[in-house]
Amino acid sequence: MRSRLTVALGRTARTLARLRGGGSGGTAFPGLVMERTDPGFLARTLDRLPHGVVLVSGTNGKTTTTKMVVQLLRDQGLKVFTNRTGSNFVRGVLAALLTEVDAAGRLDADVAVLELDEAHAVHFVRSVKPRAALMLNVMRDQLDRFGEIDYTASLLRKAALATRDVVVVNADDPRLNGDRFLTGLTARTAAFGVGPALRSVFLSDDDLRTEQADGGAPESAPAAAEPDAGSPCPAPRVRLVALAGSEATIEVDGAEHQVTFAIPGIHNVLNACAALTLVLEVLGDRADLPRLLATLSEIRPAFGRGEVITLDGRPVQLSLVKNPAGFRMSLLSAPTAQADAAPAAGRTQPDELIMIAINDEYADGRDMSWLWDVDFTSLQRAGVAVVTGVRAWDMALRLRYDEVPVGVVEPDLAAALDTLRERAAAEDRPMRIYTSYTAMLALRARLGHLTDVEEVMK
Repeated sequence: MRSRLTVALGRTARTLARLRGGGSGGTAFPGLVMERTDPGFLARTLDRLPHGVVLVSGTNGKTTTTKMVVQLLRDQGLKVFTNRTGSNFVRGVLAALLTEVDAAGRLDADVAVLELDEAHAVHFVRSVKPRAALMLNVMRDQLDRFGEIDYTASLLRKAALATRDVVVVNADDPRLNGDRFLTGLTARTAAFGVGPALRSVFLSDDDLRTEQADGGAPESAPAAAEPDAGSPCPAPRVRLVALAGSEATIEVDGAEHQVTFAIPGIHNVLNACAALTLVLEVLGDRADLPRLLATLSEIRPAFGRGEVITLDGRPVQLSLVKNPAGFRMSLLSAPTAQADAAPAAGRTQPDELIMIAINDEYADGRDMSWLWDVDFTSLQRAGVAVVTGVRAWDMALRLRYDEVPVGVVEPDLAAALDTLRERAAAEDRPMRIYTSYTAMLALRARLGHLTDVEEVMK
């Protein structure tokens, strides 16, 4: 009876939120109402699942990796519940549940795969003990919320301590691969990582500091990225050993496999290795590896994370950026930056028109000083057509220091998108938008009025 009342109250709150929002939104308020009025609803609902709860957390890659884990498990025959909108606070999970449970609060699923913000993962595990957890990385992010990254690592460790069966960690992250993080965990540990040839590409936060101090990319990763001798961190079960465009060589339990990825971005290939490791641990002997690899090759990006939308017959790719590491990987993955290594005569596609949209709302992080830790010199040749968002002028100033040409500074997101669209039409060029989180949501909403955009908000 308690769950039935909670569901009814939550759905009423969602309806009111949508009416107030003009028919959209409603991902946070109903969850907040449910959390305040019935704190036990989350545990009562999720504890009934036969395969328990799988938690995905870390600084970068949570939404995309969660989508990968969900698709892998579904293709192995499991019914999966997830917070697909990327609303990764506890109230976001509750709001997602509201769309899936019946009137009595029953959830028709075998397993829950949940993306959780580092801080809210700690809140979540006080109520629900995950069966498995994936810890992707620890990077400086939202300094106004988390402060130094050792604190972020301590939050992830609290979630790991509450995990019952298995904790999967990044073997190349010094804050996840050592005694300080792993000693004392009751769950077994597994790991994913990269081979020696790629360690200068996939840098830890400490490596990024070394790169900046040296004025360039290190020839090889610092020793700090490797687990110490005698570390409780196991050797990676899944390792990314080679990468050439969309073609990757992935080592699984010592055997190499070739996979061609549809998802853009070199960082997403490592996310795929993380997702595969987690799924292999969760499924155990039931895992069908050839089918899992085939599924990985077909996965498309999560909304706003490399998502490609067609506007006026031209592609516009949304690349979410929220910290130095994430922005760096997005720049490395962009054709505009990669073209600098090739002769102009060898380029068959026109350069993308680039827009950068930076807000400083709570969900973005109020402290935008991290923009000064990003190297934007790869944009010098192509330039940036439009800079927009609440912090448009700060972003434009940052680009000026790296001698990146800027066309237009327009703080209004809608007007900026119109400017980008007009220039793309005049020059017949594709578009790419590097965008902070709240700017991405606003831009997707605007694009939804101009073209077909997948609806993800519930």
